Amino acid sequence: MTTASIPASIFRRCLPLALLVSVYLLLSVPALMAQSQTPMSAEAFDAYTRGQTFTYGTGSEPYGAEEYLDNRRVRWSFLDGRCQDGEWYEDNGMICFVYEDNPEPQCWTFYQSSRGIVARFEDDPTLTTLYEITKTPEPMMCLGPEVGT
Repeated sequence: MTTASIPASIFRRCLPLALLVSVYLLLSVPALMAQSQTPMSAEAFDAYTRGQTFTYGTGSEPYGAEEYLDNRRVRWSFLDGRCQDGEWYEDNGMICFVYEDNPEPQCWTFYQSSRGIVARFEDDPTLTTLYEITKTPEPMMCLGPEVGT
């Protein structure tokens, strides 16, 4: 056996194990992110979010930001400088949001994880799942209507 053939043989032996570990990690990341499968109650959600601004992402890509105000009021942005005011309420264990320009409730189930909160749209893991990327007490930056036009 030559020195040049050792890396190839090691690679062939380790490849199945590397693939198995990769598949395991891909399947376990959602479970790790939502360590607690117990949904947050409205009281726990309010205590964790009130007075904070969160940036949410779908994995590592930013999706939007939400500022949680007193009296279950919120301000949402798709990170484009435009903000929508709204409010949230609990319904059937989910946290539902309605906004000034969209009165149709958007309901999410929130779970606590070691890296922040995880939100599942309509508590369906096959639909949108958002992950907390950042949390800050700083308010969101919102531009006024039609700024720059």
